[in-house]
Amino acid sequence: MIDVYSWATPNGHKVHIMLEECRLPYRVHAVNIGAGDQFKPDFLKISPNNRIPAITDSEGPDGKPISLFESGAILLYLAAKTGRFLPDTDRQKFEVLQWLMFQMGGVGPMLGQNHHFRLYAPEKIEYAINRYTAEARRLYGVMDRQLHKRKYIAGKQYSIADIAIYPWLRNWQNQGIDWADFPHLKEWFDRIESRPAVQRGVKVLADLRKPLTDATARDALFGVGQYDRR
Repeated sequence: MIDVYSWATPNGHKVHIMLEECRLPYRVHAVNIGAGDQFKPDFLKISPNNRIPAITDSEGPDGKPISLFESGAILLYLAAKTGRFLPDTDRQKFEVLQWLMFQMGGVGPMLGQNHHFRLYAPEKIEYAINRYTAEARRLYGVMDRQLHKRKYIAGKQYSIADIAIYPWLRNWQNQGIDWADFPHLKEWFDRIESRPAVQRGVKVLADLRKPLTDATARDALFGVGQYDRR
């Protein structure tokens, strides 16, 4: 049995979607990052970086329990465990992996900063908003060009690269994006969004997430509190 410790965020939804796509039995444990649950000792034992998601699998690769943090590593683990959504041949596998790394190193961090400065920063800093909005548009453009003659981000087959990227684009309106500028990416987005497992995955814990309106939640996520609780 897989236990997933998570919250309704893009990184959390990556793993929720993958578990649903693979039809693996799992139990979900809410880690309310606005309430500071990510700093609790039991969670830090499996996620020392105090970030969601994390998983434990009672049936690890050697038959013994294993715990993992970092959403990209979890996707790779689940792909290896099930033999799904990661090609077998080296050429195709590395084509998928480069786009997974593109999400982990670019799409996630940059769109995360974009969200922060456009929505959550206590003061509106024009330079930061312009910088990260422009970078978001650049990344959308990279993906739009990639999808000009491809059904999925790494080629003909749906993969963990698609699963990793999709949740980060669901908030496109808050990123200063106009879909009319990225028609190939929008077609891909709609295709991914129509998958039943994706629809189930993004509902996981979604009813528990609330808008960040109180000072305690903002401190846990963005303030000095996140640094004091290591």
